[in-house]
Amino acid sequence: MLQPPVTGKGPLDGIRVLEFSQIVAAPTCGYLLADLGADVVKVEPPGGEQTRHTAAVVPGEGKGYQALNRGKRSLIVELHDERGREMIHRILPTIDVLLINYRLGVAERMGIDYDTVRAIRPDIIYWQNTGFGEQGPDAYRAGSDIVAQAYSGLMALDAKLNDDGAPDLIASPIADIASGLGAAMAVCAALYHRNLTGEGQRLSSSLLRSALMLMNGTVMREPVHDSVVRDPMMAELADLAATGVSYDALLARRKELLLRRASYRLYYGGYRAKNGGVVLGALTRANRDGMRKVLGVYGQEHSDDPDYDAHDPENQRLAEEWKRVIRARFMERTVEEWVHDFDAAGVPVAPVAWPEDMADNPQVLADGMMHQLEHAVTGPQTVIGPIVTMSKTPAGPRRAAPALGQHTREVLVERGIPDDEVEALIRDRVLYQM
Repeated sequence: MLQPPVTGKGPLDGIRVLEFSQIVAAPTCGYLLADLGADVVKVEPPGGEQTRHTAAVVPGEGKGYQALNRGKRSLIVELHDERGREMIHRILPTIDVLLINYRLGVAERMGIDYDTVRAIRPDIIYWQNTGFGEQGPDAYRAGSDIVAQAYSGLMALDAKLNDDGAPDLIASPIADIASGLGAAMAVCAALYHRNLTGEGQRLSSSLLRSALMLMNGTVMREPVHDSVVRDPMMAELADLAATGVSYDALLARRKELLLRRASYRLYYGGYRAKNGGVVLGALTRANRDGMRKVLGVYGQEHSDDPDYDAHDPENQRLAEEWKRVIRARFMERTVEEWVHDFDAAGVPVAPVAWPEDMADNPQVLADGMMHQLEHAVTGPQTVIGPIVTMSKTPAGPRRAAPALGQHTREVLVERGIPDDEVEALIRDRVLYQM
């Protein structure tokens, strides 16, 4: 069942957020805070943030922009004009949280850096996201999600290649999204701290930091494990790279060196069936035994035996052989048949779905994960609900993404700026009103 827009006070009701953002990271943080009931005002330049225009069918109202900016109001200000910067400074005393993910140094040029903002609102919660962090030799480099994926090793860990054998990105901007999620959590924690002490604070994150967090165990150094697994592998890869071998060859060798994981991956990974893909997700012996029974290999494949040594070359060879056997068996039946039997065995399994179908998925609808909204320009739309539901303080989308400049006059007048002054700045193109 589609849910209506959320009504009622959320847990962040009364919290006023000013968002200077682009692309994904800060917009993600902003819409998550809006889902929790905060009043989030997105500040954009004349013409709008560039994502408005990416793959837009309706000019200025791209689907990606709408997805990342639902629940917000739009304020269009020309920050290159001193009068625009002054207008922002005049409303800062009414703001609780400021979000920004411009390139390092831009905030200072625009007069919205932490020191400037804190001088006007001392207890502000100020979050900034950058590509590489705020210190060190790469701090001022331009960053984006795909760059963070590559720089951090996340891209190599995923091991995707394009048709040319070159590195390919993880399709979802995962470092951006993780930064936005982490920032929303940190903002809530900082607001709690301010409620206890009266102190504001500065929050900082980066795409690089978020990408590293997503690979916690892989990036971590632990001398006992590393001396057996990591260090020999990395030494061999370094030697290979010095000979000038191709990227795809390096990935292939890394995979070979990690063959000790093959037995684990027999029951935690994807297979092709007759008409699509099936994924198994066993993390316990009980689940793996259930899968062995469905596949007809119970009592034959012994990778869960107490004395099994995953580093033994013979066991590595056998694991690869079982992988080939199981692959062949999956191709004998349809996705639906396999999912039915694994479900009957009570083990974790799923067909591989198309994301474009999920808004109509029966489970998604039954659990109320989709909400119906009305956009001022494009009309009715169905959007994903909150990442977490709350029983006492409702979370979720309260409004569609704003049209360009839809709330400029409204936001400024309610914060005490005289209407005639707003009108004059609109005429001078310092402000923009839909």
